[in-house]
Amino acid sequence: MFEVRDLCAWHGAAQALFGVSLQVQPGELVVLQGLNGAGKSTLLQAIMGLLPRVEGDIRYQGQSLLGLPPHQRARRGLGYVPEDRRLFTALTVQENLRVAARAGWQGQEWVLQMFPALQAMLGRRAAHMSGGEQQMLSIARALMTNPTLLLLDEPCEGIAPVLVESIRDALLALKGTGMSLLVAEQNGVLAQRADRVITLTAQPAPTV
Repeated sequence: MFEVRDLCAWHGAAQALFGVSLQVQPGELVVLQGLNGAGKSTLLQAIMGLLPRVEGDIRYQGQSLLGLPPHQRARRGLGYVPEDRRLFTALTVQENLRVAARAGWQGQEWVLQMFPALQAMLGRRAAHMSGGEQQMLSIARALMTNPTLLLLDEPCEGIAPVLVESIRDALLALKGTGMSLLVAEQNGVLAQRADRVITLTAQPAPTV
């Protein structure tokens, strides 16, 4: 089980999360919703250890992750797909997958089964892919780390509808394998198929 307890996080001097608590059970799809500024992206970044100041606790499979650097959290089973994708655009699809591959895990064939459209693009540079194709590659790259809990930040935002359907179907197929997913999204593509939907609300600014 994955659990966040009373999590607070800051961007510099500005506090962005205020006592957030949630759980994700094994094999569960949980969707985070909320308006811009509510803290969805900040929460995922805090979970992955990408923020300098975080308080509270983050526990996975009975162990606290707080204080661990991102690469160690990945080794514990967390995969992360950021909103801006962060691909190596000068590298090919194949090279992006190889860079992310977890040592000793030969999972590319399985990953390409999840995203068969990438099979024909293995020699294409990421810079020459559409936004939707890049998003598929970003998710596939995260899967190459062999995660058991996948965190995704707006995976279907700004993508052609036909590719949104492909990404949705792939994520539901991952859930069907027993993988846990925590997905921040606003458009409702996954919310109707989620086990639970959690709505984050922005903390009102203090009065002076």
